[in-house]
Amino acid sequence: MSIDKWAVLSAGVAAIVALNWHFLRMMRRPVAAPAVVPAGLDGVQQVAIVVDGGYAPDTIRVRAGAPVRLVFDRRETNSCSEELVIAALGVRRYLAAHEQTTIDLAAPAAGEYAFTCGMGMLHGRLIAE
Repeated sequence: MSIDKWAVLSAGVAAIVALNWHFLRMMRRPVAAPAVVPAGLDGVQQVAIVVDGGYAPDTIRVRAGAPVRLVFDRRETNSCSEELVIAALGVRRYLAAHEQTTIDLAAPAAGEYAFTCGMGMLHGRLIAE
């Protein structure tokens, strides 16, 4: 086998390894206990959510009928996590890389609300009880 063929083969293997690493990293999900959010002095339930290959915590429990403040701390530059969607509540927001983005929700009714990235690869849920 010539040197050219070895170079092409090596580049192909490197590309396959890099793509697999990227997608497997995207699929990892942080393991975190569901966050139970107490109300602050102003009656707003606030929770910080780290965005880094997933959402941590990815399950949040709040009291239904009280306002909720979600603070997303995006610690990566991956394009998948740059948008947050809470379809049932009509929320679609851009999350700037390495910054915190605050999303205020007027008192959600009891129920479960899924939140995802714009591509639908990262998942979390807000449970109002």
